[in-house]
Amino acid sequence: MTSTLPARPASGTTARRLEWQFLPPHIRALVEEHCGSPVVRADSQGGGFAPGFASVLTCEDGTQHFVKAASVKAQRMFALSYREEARKLGILQELVPAPRLLWSHDDDWVVLGFEYVDAHLPARPWQRPDLDRLLDALEAVADVEAPADLALDLIEEDLADLPAYWDVIRERHPSLAHADEAADLAAGFAEALRGGAVQHTDIRDDNTLLGPDGALWICDWNWPVLGAPWFDTLSALIGPRGDGLDVEAVLASRRLTRDVPPAHVDSALALLAGHFLKSADDPVPSNSPHMRASQAWQGAAVWSWLSERRNW
Repeated sequence: MTSTLPARPASGTTARRLEWQFLPPHIRALVEEHCGSPVVRADSQGGGFAPGFASVLTCEDGTQHFVKAASVKAQRMFALSYREEARKLGILQELVPAPRLLWSHDDDWVVLGFEYVDAHLPARPWQRPDLDRLLDALEAVADVEAPADLALDLIEEDLADLPAYWDVIRERHPSLAHADEAADLAAGFAEALRGGAVQHTDIRDDNTLLGPDGALWICDWNWPVLGAPWFDTLSALIGPRGDGLDVEAVLASRRLTRDVPPAHVDSALALLAGHFLKSADDPVPSNSPHMRASQAWQGAAVWSWLSERRNW
């Protein structure tokens, strides 16, 4: 493990997704009933690493819809995450910049039907204007007062298992310099990240959609939590840091991060580095072949950033 970043996976690389023609007939019929017209075209969407169905559907009447689906039996982990997304986004969507969830189905399959938005992923490498649009949106999300019935987990509970990832890293990479110091930083994450702001926790370029006239949508609201209002902003800078942007200048310029104690930033970066570096070493899922390469790239980006901040 070095400070040199591995090759970044191509933008839009994704899991081996289910295709429309391979969905069970009763699920295709259900989707067409909700869409109000027969599906004549299905364009599987790139980006992300969940192997469930995720396609823009064009119907005979010319309307377009974005639909996600996963089998509760065959893809249980992903079906449960879609179930969580339906519950949470159903409450949050009036408050956050997300494509509207129009309908959902939860039985042997979990199926979510969203409004179609005319948008595209941010260009890579990241450009500062696109990044600023995302950070503006994240600041607006952090200002949202979480509805009481949302019942979000606290970030210190949701991420409680991650500090122990450094034990695995030290076992797998015994020669990694400063791993003990990083582990100590990660162990203090709860104090650094505790808070009451809504945080998405999975901010990346492939969860960001840019539309015309400054429109922006954040997708995949499966795992929001309550935490420090700046965590999503910091997480959003991992990709730009790896792409070569001066993210320290960004931290100093944004209202959510400019006054955060440096030790708190370092604690969060150590936690994220441990998550990505440990996960990158895990077996590659057959249905998501690019996941580990993406985690390795993100882990190297965070580790390089943390090492620079700590003068390691």
